[in-house]
Formats: sequence, C-alpha cells, structure tokens
Amino acid sequence: MEIELNLVDDAGLPAMRNAAVLDAIDDDLWSTELAQFNIEVNLPPFPLAAKSLGALEQTVRDALNHADARARRHDARLMLVGILPTLRETDVNEAALSANPRYRLLNEQILAARGEVFHLDIEGEEHLRIFADSISPEAACTSVQYHLQVGPRDFGAYWNAAQMIAGVQAALAANSPFLLGRELWAETRIPLFEQATDTRTRELREQGVRPRVWFGERWITSVLDLFEENSRYYSSLLPVFDEAEPLDQIARGEVPGLAELTLHNGTIYRWNRPVYDIAQGQPHLRVENRVLPAGPTVADTMANGAFYYGLVRALADERPAPWHDMSFPLAAANLRNGARHGITAMVYWPGVGELPVTELVLRWLLPKAAAGLDRWGVDGVVRDRLLGIIEQRCLAGQNGAAWQTRTVRSLGGERPEALRLMVQRYIEHMHTNAPVHTWPIGY
Repeated sequence: MEIELNLVDDAGLPAMRNAAVLDAIDDDLWSTELAQFNIEVNLPPFPLAAKSLGALEQTVRDALNHADARARRHDARLMLVGILPTLRETDVNEAALSANPRYRLLNEQILAARGEVFHLDIEGEEHLRIFADSISPEAACTSVQYHLQVGPRDFGAYWNAAQMIAGVQAALAANSPFLLGRELWAETRIPLFEQATDTRTRELREQGVRPRVWFGERWITSVLDLFEENSRYYSSLLPVFDEAEPLDQIARGEVPGLAELTLHNGTIYRWNRPVYDIAQGQPHLRVENRVLPAGPTVADTMANGAFYYGLVRALADERPAPWHDMSFPLAAANLRNGARHGITAMVYWPGVGELPVTELVLRWLLPKAAAGLDRWGVDGVVRDRLLGIIEQRCLAGQNGAAWQTRTVRSLGGERPEALRLMVQRYIEHMHTNAPVHTWPIGY
C-alpha cells in the first residue's frame, strides 16, 4: 500500500518543505512526491489473512504520527486528503516541483510530447478554467494505492473485477471536492489527473489517440493484453535503455528485471495498473488500484482497502464472470458518475440496473466483500469492524467530500478563509482516527 500526503503549515496553507521534512523523518519508507508540498509512504507487503489488516492499520498510524511529529520541527503538518483545499494557482507551477531529477525530466518530456501548455477545464458545481506551463497541477492529486499480488492465470479476472467496481469505490470514498478555490466534482482527482498529464494535442484527441491516464476500453483475458496496449499505443517518455537481454537472462536461469517495460508502464496511468516486479528473487504480478484519494483517516483508508480486497476476490471467483453481463463503457460511466456525484451517485450494476450507490453497497456488495475477506482468511472481528465503517458511511450519507462541502457552507464568509478553517478542523478530526461519517458539521 502507498499513501500520498500533503504538507500544510499551522494556518492550513501548503508548506513547500518536503526535503526538510523527509530529512527529519529519516526513514526509507518515506519518499518525495511530485511537488514540494507532497510526501509519500510505502508500506511493506503483508498477507491479508488473520489480523494483518488490523495490524497494518496500527503500523500506518504509528508511521504517520512519527512523521507528523518530525514535520512539526519544520512548521509543517501532514494531511490525508485527495486534493489540498487551500492550494492556490501560485502553488502549482514549475518552481513547486520536487528536486528529484526524474520529475523534472518527466515534466520536460510530457511538455515536449504535447507541444503546448496545459488547459485545465473542469466543470462541476462550479467551473475551473486555467492554463498551466508544467505538470505541477498533477501534484494536487494525492492518492492511496492498494496493491494485490495475484497469479498470472488469475490476473485477468482480478483486473476486470477491479475495473468493474472502480465507480463504486470513487463514489464511496470521494474526498476531493475543492481545487484552486472552486467546488467541482466530489472526486476532482479523476478529471484533474486526466487533464494534467495529457500528452495529446487537441488534434490528437479529436483523432481518438488514447490518453496516458486511461480507464481502458475492454475487458481482458491476460496481463499481456495490457502490456501489448502499452507498447502499441504509447511512445516512451523517459529515454532509458537497459542493456540486459531478457531472453538471454531466462536462458541462463536468471529472472529478467524487464526495466524498460516497468519504466514505460510507470508512465501510463491506468486507474488499475498492471505491475511486474521481483521480490526475494521471485517474479510476480500485481494489480495496482489507483482510484482512491487519500484519507480522511487511517481508519477510513483501511476500511476502503478491506472493501476493495474483499469485493475483488468475490467477483474474481464468481462463475460465470459477472463482467460478462456488463458492458465496458458502462463500467467507465460508473467511474465518472461516482467521481462526479460522490456518495449520492447513481450507478449501474448487472442484474440490478441503475440505482443509488449506497443502496447497491448495502444490499448487494457488502455481503460479497465480507465473503471475499473470508476467503482471504481475514479475522472476523477485523472484517466486521472495517466493513462496518463502509456500512455506516452509506447509512449516514457522509464521506470526505460531503463533509468538506457541508463544512465550508456552514462556515460561510469568503471562500479562501472558509477553506482554511475547514482544513484546520479536518486535521483535528483526522488525528482522532474517528471515521469521517462520525465527523460533526459546524462548531
């Protein structure tokens, strides 16, 4: 699991101090992200069985508490949120990029491929239209990524299952309603990420050239379907050449690293991305679920993870495969509806039709997620506590996006000040680890 976080000062504004904060944290689990107001923690792999999910929750809380204490030495705080609500246009420019040379090179290559500045145009509750001369607006997107190691023969089923539920995930966990002072989508990360990394000119978009942030266009039967699409549809952004010959390595009994494939794959931002990697000398495949925003709390993050891991297992095991009764464009439409409307979204599900996402989850999907967690061997007490958070979130009708927008409206006054006060209150609630559906609105 990877978690991206924002750095803010005591006033709730962005703190451009990730290099100093990371030096203070002094832990290999932590690393830079795209902008100087971002950092990331990468958790070691763990089995899903028994009480591991509960233990991981405590591990994450301990890591974040330690990092937050170190960040305070540099007048910064950590915030788990999909988009930092107090970001301003002056905070997202090339000067805000982290010092890591990889980000500078990626910025140069995307701009060179595009040949023109970025035009962000997102219409939601309000309308945002701005131009950007770098990929820095992408840094506004802070996510949690759930990785699931699966066998090669099972990969297609798990990827299809993850695609099938992406819209439900986005709706339930939406936590990014504000961008640069405007209220847009419940999960504004989705359109922002699509537009902020788009290497296509207007002409190429009109010709149907695929974007680098991509839901996909079909169900698959094998991981090879995705890697073949990567090779066929996308040019390389990072000019790195690996002298190792994979077939020669296999002939010698070695495990090929496939460095060029993995680097290229890392510049194609599928919402569910295939990952090839090597651990302890053994090659393996993972589905990397990239749909969800960070936060609001560790408890919410672990509940979202439990729902995902359980539901994809249940759907991948079903015979006949449930996605055969759902067109791929409907799955893509679910993602946009879930991101746009959040916990009030209407979504489509095979055999049921179109219905509120909360009704779908409460009546049909939570039991499947519970059954899936049982198949992974997850402890029943851990399962019930984490899925109970999802259940209560649906009953309360309050996720992170709903709490943010309701709180800003209750505060009234000028938008920048309301956002700043909301961020301060958000951080206070975040540190209690009480799930977001329990957070009060107003003072």
